[in-house]
Amino acid sequence: MTVNQLLMQCQADLSQVPVIRPKVIETTALGAAYAAGLATGLFDSAATIALNWREERRWMPVIDRATRNRMLHGWDKALARAADWMD
Repeated sequence: MTVNQLLMQCQADLSQVPVIRPKVIETTALGAAYAAGLATGLFDSAATIALNWREERRWMPVIDRATRNRMLHGWDKALARAADWMD
C-alpha cells in the first residue's frame, strides 16, 4: 500500500504525523531475513541492521485541524452506518 501516494498523504493528514516510506518496502520479508541473520550471527546487533535503513519518501500533514476533524467525523458516521448494514 505504500506505493499509493494519496493513501500515504491521507494517513499523514489524519494522524497529524509524518509518514515515512523506506527504500525497501517489503519490510515483512526483510524483517524475517534480519531476524535469521541475527540468529545465525550474520549481524551482530539490531543497531548494525538499522544502518541499512534508508528513507525513500516522506509525507507531511498538510490539512488543518478543523478539516481533519470534519473528515474523521464523516468516517465515524460511515462506520456507524456500516455496522448496522447486515443482521
